[in-house]
Amino acid sequence: MNYDFDAAARHFAARNAFTTGPHELAGMIDAKADITIVDVRYPADFRAAHVPGAVSLPKGKWEKPAGLSKDRPNVLYCYNAQCHLASEAAAILVAQGYPVVEMEGGFAAWESFGNALETSAPAAAAA
Repeated sequence: MNYDFDAAARHFAARNAFTTGPHELAGMIDAKADITIVDVRYPADFRAAHVPGAVSLPKGKWEKPAGLSKDRPNVLYCYNAQCHLASEAAAILVAQGYPVVEMEGGFAAWESFGNALETSAPAAAAA
């Protein structure tokens, strides 16, 4: 067997440093960890349901993010494991100096684990 243990160690160390899962995020929320949870899905989907305490930061707002911190981890999530919005946002936010971690599996994984959900009232129509 030709197995590169050094490459495997680097791979898993990097993966653990920059990703988390729904179970781990629920634990961070329960422990009141100093994190910002960031939903990068479309605003209507955020309003319908999101991870408790999350801020909405859809595509188009990543270049001038509001509500994020450069002093603590920002945990990003999108729709599901096939969605790349969170990793796209992460690349842009890291370039601006924001520490980010991606929740693997996205909102679909969060919901499938039976974790709590929050909803937001629709924004009021402009007069």
